[in-house]
Parts: sequence; C-alpha cells; structure tokens
Amino acid sequence: MTADPDQRPHPDRPSVADVCLLLRAHAEARWLSNQLAPVLREIEQRESISEQQLATALAYLEVLWIEACSRARETESARVELDALGSSDRELQEKAQRYHVAARRLRAGVERRVARLLAVQDSGDLPRALPDASLHRRLQRTLRGRRSARP
Repeated sequence: MTADPDQRPHPDRPSVADVCLLLRAHAEARWLSNQLAPVLREIEQRESISEQQLATALAYLEVLWIEACSRARETESARVELDALGSSDRELQEKAQRYHVAARRLRAGVERRVARLLAVQDSGDLPRALPDASLHRRLQRTLRGRRSARP
C-alpha cells in the first residue's frame, strides 16, 4: 500500500493531533469535575456520610481514581502524539497545550485530595496518573511528612 499524496497535512485544516489533545483534555477535565470532584466533596464533608457508608465511599473513590488514572494516561498520550507530529496550525496547537496544562493542574489538585482521603502510606499504592516525576516526588514528600508528623 502506498501513501496517498493527498493525505499530507493542509495548512488550512487543523491537525488530528491538535483536536485529539483538545478533546482528551476537555473530556478528562469534565470527568474529573463532574464525576470525581462531587465524591471527593461529599467524603470531605463527612457530616453527610455515616461511618458505615464511609468505607464504601472510600472504596468507590478508589475505583474512580483508577478510572481517572486511565483517563490521564490517554490525555498524556495525546500530548506526546501532538509533540511528535507537530501541527500545521500554531494557534490551535497553543490552545490545545494550554487546555492540557489546565487539565493537568486540575488533575494534580484532585490527586492530592485523593491521596489525603485514602491515607496512602506509600505512594506506590496509588496508581500513577502522570508521567510527571516532579508531581510524584511532591506526593512522596507530602506523604512522608504526614507519616513523620503522626504520634
């Protein structure tokens, strides 16, 4: 099968990688905001949950976090693809990258809250949401600090 010369990127058409990253980042941010954040808020406001329901809520939170990690990997893969392929539309590429940064910030905030609620003893227990080593190191330091502060 030979490559079709008409399949080259056109300067007047956005690249698939740009659009893919925009869609992935949007979907992840929306899912975190609409699915995971309400569960976090409810657990953090413990007065709305009985002690019997707390264990179930935390187990559900863990399942949601595993799903969040999967979504994060998909978003990061879309970013890697955009970086590898480049873009014919610089403005769209910059928008996609800004949206990606916003999704990563939201993800990082959620990750800190999830780690706190699940009282993770070792960061190896948390599914890795990001290939971002600096966030992983910050999470490890935070968890170590909490362990050393306990009586």
